Amino acid sequence: MITGEQFKDMILVAASLLEKSKEDLNALNVFPVPDGDTGTNMSLTMMTAVKEVKGADASKVSNIADALSLGALKGARGNSGVILSQIFRGFAKGLEGLGEAKAADFAKAMQEGVNAAYKAVMKPKEGTILTVAKDMAKAGARSAGAGADIDGLMNSALEQGADTLRRTPDMLPVLKEAGVVDAGGKGLLIIYRGFKMALDGDVVTEDLDFDTEMSENPNFDFADFNQDIEFAYCTEFFINHINDDVKQEDVDKYRDKLAGIGDCVLVVGDLQLIKTHVHTNTPGKALEYALKFGQLSKIKIENMREQHTELVQEAEQVEKKEMAVVTVASGDGIVNIFREFLVDEIVTGGQTMNPSAELITEAIEKAPSDNVFVFPNNKNIILAAEQAAELSKKNVQVIHSKSFPQGITGVLAYNPELDFDENKSRMEKAIDTVKTGQVTSAVRASSVSGKKIKKGEIIGIQDGEITCHHEDIESTCMELIEGMVGEDDSIITIFFGEDTTEDDAQALADKLEEKYDDFDIELQYGGQPVYNYIFAVE
Repeated sequence: MITGEQFKDMILVAASLLEKSKEDLNALNVFPVPDGDTGTNMSLTMMTAVKEVKGADASKVSNIADALSLGALKGARGNSGVILSQIFRGFAKGLEGLGEAKAADFAKAMQEGVNAAYKAVMKPKEGTILTVAKDMAKAGARSAGAGADIDGLMNSALEQGADTLRRTPDMLPVLKEAGVVDAGGKGLLIIYRGFKMALDGDVVTEDLDFDTEMSENPNFDFADFNQDIEFAYCTEFFINHINDDVKQEDVDKYRDKLAGIGDCVLVVGDLQLIKTHVHTNTPGKALEYALKFGQLSKIKIENMREQHTELVQEAEQVEKKEMAVVTVASGDGIVNIFREFLVDEIVTGGQTMNPSAELITEAIEKAPSDNVFVFPNNKNIILAAEQAAELSKKNVQVIHSKSFPQGITGVLAYNPELDFDENKSRMEKAIDTVKTGQVTSAVRASSVSGKKIKKGEIIGIQDGEITCHHEDIESTCMELIEGMVGEDDSIITIFFGEDTTEDDAQALADKLEEKYDDFDIELQYGGQPVYNYIFAVE
């Protein structure tokens, strides 16, 4: 039998084990672009679940399951985090009303988790976390049906999970080409291993301070968004004169440390200059971490609680609208473009910084209308946006924009004179009219679609697919654009990123104008991280 206290310990151990393993999971990602990697997203989702679990009444196993579900739903980040949250949602359904859970009850919870996860994904793919979850649940059910206790059930499930994980490359060609197993499936297996370790009395939580992750209000009511902001201080600064002994892996660990004391973490740059952004209650600790790498400059710390109070007062004076628009954006320039288009609420996030369902829901609730459109602008944020829509009591429609250019085009199609359904149709059609190109450097060596990509190479991505790679940016940009333009196209828009100078961007625009003299070439400052350039071709 599993008691509420035991289940609580199982979750804490699993969260700690996942946190310790997240970099290994991140390394399994096939795509050589930092995209809010699987390990990071699953760990952050689990950590938010821990906040709820630590504040829950452990007298019943169902109470812990409910807290696990609510926390994971709120904190879900990226597709892997959303799927994990749905698995835990199924757990809550399977353990509903129970004081203690027998092996058969836990097997039922595992299967309910599988059912919920498959329903959450529009086109489920085998060879992913879904397959691992499904096979583990089946093994658990067989074991429980044969009279096994909880230990026997977990042993059977873990054995089956490891076997299924080994076979994921045979189910997904992209995994076989890259020579890796599915990261999400391995993450789930790690969580179940954590469950078993707790049942065996093993402890791995000594290095993980869960209390720093605790919300000030563990009994958070999702309908009440007038609560205090969890992380009060928006902290920004640059690290320069980097110490000679600092390596890239040190910077990665630094990013993880910041995630442990706050959210909305952004760490970009190289070993010459590092820009940091974090929302935290302990800005001094963020500065202390950074000082180990070099000197600090342009330090800015703002109290968001004060800003929030002012915004609430302003919002109370804002007139309700028939419809409102929420968008996810990253980069000063892109954020300003959306503001110029009178978007009602902007959620900071994007590549490398997938916002949680909770953050998106907060923006939906703040929007001055009961009818809200949401633009995720990243394929790895769509599921979290859908979950946010479900958590809100408003009438919410997620427009499946997969890039900032798609989001901008969709917002431009919005017409307040039309009704909600007409706008939905216009926006969905509009985002399909724009082609998106992105240029960045590969963060890992990889083999994708037959292309052998070296770490550090400049890669060109069209609508999510790597189409070219070169040693230099200009060659990559020109080949990428050449593959994007079609007979019916007439506009090329260039958004240059925070690490690209305006002179370099203008030089590229001049070359494109020379080659495509019958096109309108528009140059815009995007200020986006990760990508040197984002292109829109229409």
